[in-house]
Amino acid sequence: MKQYHLGIEATLEIIGGKWKALIICLLMSGAKRTSELQRNIHGISQKVLIQQLRELEKDGLVRRNVYPQMPPKVEYSLTEYGVTANKIVDVMCTWGKENIKMRQLQGEDILLLEEKLPEDVREYLS
Repeated sequence: MKQYHLGIEATLEIIGGKWKALIICLLMSGAKRTSELQRNIHGISQKVLIQQLRELEKDGLVRRNVYPQMPPKVEYSLTEYGVTANKIVDVMCTWGKENIKMRQLQGEDILLLEEKLPEDVREYLS
């Protein structure tokens, strides 16, 4: 039997780590192909991206749609349950922006590159 001392442990088990929250954030604006996700998550390899997507799929947050065509087309989208993670990701985004502003005011040379994201993702984040 799996046990947790705090509820946040269960949350971090599913969306913790470097990439999963970013993947969820990008999928909030709609279905994406693997290449679209990789283009917008700087520093992630295709292997790691696919591994993270499969884990999110196993946990019921992401749906993998395979279209029967040549060449094969695969899109990932959030499930109804995955959309509920929006609350968590939104709070994380807001906190991160506030943290960046605070650090800038303290003189740290730091930049938020949000404007370089696709328009549909920027609209979701505003």
